[in-house]
Amino acid sequence: MQVSIELTLSPLQNDYEEHIIAFIKRLRASKFTVLENPLSTQIYGEYNKVVPFVTKEIETAFSELNHVLVYMKMVKSNRSDYEPHF
Repeated sequence: MQVSIELTLSPLQNDYEEHIIAFIKRLRASKFTVLENPLSTQIYGEYNKVVPFVTKEIETAFSELNHVLVYMKMVKSNRSDYEPHF
């Protein structure tokens, strides 16, 4: 089963930018399709592979930060090729 996951990492501390960059770079280094925009990062792939990977990367971010939020949306389908039709 394919999924699309949208993630926004929000560190609640002064040195937030370096942590966001490190998180995105770890996602980019994966074997999954990763797309970014100014507000979030999307990762696409097989549910049984991408979810454990994302869980591990969130755990890594949590271990590096004292105060952090992660916003996540998940859709059952790979929407990486979405093109607006209007």
